[in-house]
Amino acid sequence: MIQRIQTLYLILACVLAGGLIFAFSLWKENETIIYALDLLSSEHTILMVVPFSFIGSAVLSLITIFLFKNRKLQFVLNRLNILINLILLGVLIYYLLMLPGETKISEKGIGVFIPFVVVLLLVLANKAIHKDENLVKSVDRLR
Repeated sequence: MIQRIQTLYLILACVLAGGLIFAFSLWKENETIIYALDLLSSEHTILMVVPFSFIGSAVLSLITIFLFKNRKLQFVLNRLNILINLILLGVLIYYLLMLPGETKISEKGIGVFIPFVVVLLLVLANKAIHKDENLVKSVDRLR
């Protein structure tokens, strides 16, 4: 399980989505640094989805790691996780474009790019899963 490259990609995706949201800020507004969990108490209802999406993506990556015997389900769950992260990325970019920047100085944090890196890792994991599936099919043809 650990020796497979897709497992390492999934572990990295899980750590990025679940752990680094506490270390990297999303943006800075009025001298207040905003992290993902700070959005649970925001007045915008769409921003309340952001922390749940980060945690959901991390949990889904962790679950997918242990489905190494069922590669087809693993592939489908990774696609679902990619979709979650793309929606999360869209919400974050939309809100960052709506931040007022003319009267107040707003700084964007590096935490906004976490979903992009997670999507990249999940695509690499799906590529490796597909490669494993093709290898198993080729071995089954020889029997």
